[in-house]
Amino acid sequence: MNKFSNFFAENFIIFAIVNILIKIRMVNTEDKCAIIGYGSWATAIVKILTENKIYVKWHILNPDVKQSVESEGRNCKYLRDVDLDASFIEASEDINHVVEGAKVVILAMPSAFIKKVMEPLTLPLSDKLVISAVKGIVPDEYIPITDYVKSHYNVPDNQIAIITGPSHAEEVGLSRWSYLTAVCRNLEARAMMVEMFSRPYIRVMESDDIEGVEYAAIMKNIYAIAVGLANGLGYGDNFIAVLIANCAAEMSRMFESCGGATHNVLASACLGDLLVTCYSTYSRNRRFGLLIGRGCTVRSAMNEMTMIAEGYFAAKCIRHTSAQRNVEMPIADMVYEVLYHGASARRQMRDLTTKLK
Repeated sequence: MNKFSNFFAENFIIFAIVNILIKIRMVNTEDKCAIIGYGSWATAIVKILTENKIYVKWHILNPDVKQSVESEGRNCKYLRDVDLDASFIEASEDINHVVEGAKVVILAMPSAFIKKVMEPLTLPLSDKLVISAVKGIVPDEYIPITDYVKSHYNVPDNQIAIITGPSHAEEVGLSRWSYLTAVCRNLEARAMMVEMFSRPYIRVMESDDIEGVEYAAIMKNIYAIAVGLANGLGYGDNFIAVLIANCAAEMSRMFESCGGATHNVLASACLGDLLVTCYSTYSRNRRFGLLIGRGCTVRSAMNEMTMIAEGYFAAKCIRHTSAQRNVEMPIADMVYEVLYHGASARRQMRDLTTKLK
């Protein structure tokens, strides 16, 4: 016993250090996570990962944001009051440096900029888990982000994933109780995502419905614009409740057009995301519609916004897709006419009131 006691005492410090390293889940180079994008949602994701002691290589093109992250541990432009653990962050303007050595790559830029941001990338993504946190489409190509990544970067189906809500970045930044959904066909990858994104204030649910969840994320932004238009035009809660119910029905019809047996419109990642985007004051798409409903032109509403309203681009994509598939979508059509053809929001909404059920 004495020999054992002496050995334990002499090696106590070593045992303690090993125990600490295990507890903080130190990650080595091959476990680094690359984040592409530096907006609100990207910042919320960095907050989650660094709280979980995951080392992040963060692609930041804005010099002021990069400097504030490095020197102050905060994003000076988005979620400015959120403290970030800079000891787990390496910021860089070089996308290849950020991706190099990363096991996981998370795309979290506005969909409108994905081509431009990704263009300098020369390293392959085919050996990584690529997680899309982008809720939009690739402009002018009429395809979701995951399809773009698969076709342009040769990423296999089982290495494509989505992290989605229903959650707003602002509330995640405030550590308010939130739900996320990890979407991937690879069971092991989903389990890893659950571990990566779980926090005492975040529960992560699982899904394998890539197509359904991604189309829901695209369409809910269009419908949030519709709700914003209705609010701006003075329609009340009674009408808006019926409007959102019909939005969910449109979403279900789109699901049916693409083999909807596996797509569940009632899932939190679909209906929940629709509701939070339509009702929340944090919703940029709802605000975009609100400005137009109050009399702003589409261009002036865009200039008024500090962030991209993804629903603007989504409206054109869904119009194209619904026409191809012959899906009846009067609400999405109404938003498209207002945004792209300069139609009167008041007249379009009045006509829509006769089509809702």
